[in-house]
Amino acid sequence: MNKIELDYQFKGVPCVRMMSGRYVCVIANTMGASVLRLRDEENRVEVFRYKDDCTADTINAAREIWGLPTLYLPNRFNKGVLRTSDAEYHLPINETALGNFIHGWVHKREHEIECYSTEDNKCVLVTSYTFDKRDEMYQYFPVDFKISYTFTLSDKGLLQEIYLTSNSDKALPVSICTHTCMNSPMSDDGREESLRLSVPIGERCELDDRCLPTEKLLPLNDYDKEYKEGTKPPVLCDISNDMYTAEMNKLDGKDFYGAVVSDLVTGLRVCNEVSKEFRFWNMWNDRGFNGYFCPEPMTAMIDAPNLTVSRDVSGYTELTNGQTYKCWQRFFVLAKGETY
Repeated sequence: MNKIELDYQFKGVPCVRMMSGRYVCVIANTMGASVLRLRDEENRVEVFRYKDDCTADTINAAREIWGLPTLYLPNRFNKGVLRTSDAEYHLPINETALGNFIHGWVHKREHEIECYSTEDNKCVLVTSYTFDKRDEMYQYFPVDFKISYTFTLSDKGLLQEIYLTSNSDKALPVSICTHTCMNSPMSDDGREESLRLSVPIGERCELDDRCLPTEKLLPLNDYDKEYKEGTKPPVLCDISNDMYTAEMNKLDGKDFYGAVVSDLVTGLRVCNEVSKEFRFWNMWNDRGFNGYFCPEPMTAMIDAPNLTVSRDVSGYTELTNGQTYKCWQRFFVLAKGETY
């Protein structure tokens, strides 16, 4: 069955619900086109952070830590400064403790539903947000752009394609991230202590005490290698901005560019495959005892436009008027005995 409900009420908020195969997905276009729920009904798996008793007000108060919010411009900018090749912008400090601007604003805006369909054994939803002088952030960042997401739900899981298009004669900085809030435990009868996280990392990106890059890339120590070896407990411990370059991973003996969360008891695995544009991973778990953790794929380093390292190292790029940048990611569940 493939079905789309455009008037679905989720915690009192009008959302779009898509159903395909064993997956059910809820997307709130009015709340940044964030994926508020992705569930594998057959295996009783909640992929993203979810609580039955959580209200829409709670989610609205901190959209970055519920579901799958897409961030532009993501993570931190030193003292709110953003330097492009042709301008310097001063964004408002919204992380006062560290003196940074953090996470951008498109996840806080209402997105338009452009089109939808249920053809070819899948559900497809396209949403978009156009940034121009009508937005209050335009006074700080007068660079027009459009960002759109194509969500495809099928028996292969949830695919999200992200398109960022410049509508400006000024250089448009490109840095995209999803603040991926994975549920803990992953299944209805699972246990947090049985979870392990595998992330395809290469080198550690050293951060200073304000969570900004020192521009040093460090070899992996024993702590770091737990991510690479898939033995890292993602919760019940404190993980605070562990940032790394990305490499290819292996899943069931095949090349796999992405992260995998495994339950050692049930054999269930939640997989997050990403496109090669995502060149970094940043891990964070809100001190580790709040029922979720965030393996965040990023196209560029934290504070990338301001760094002195080359773009080949930082992942930073820019768009000219009419150019479009594309990246994608897919989430799917493998039950015990299923292979990639």
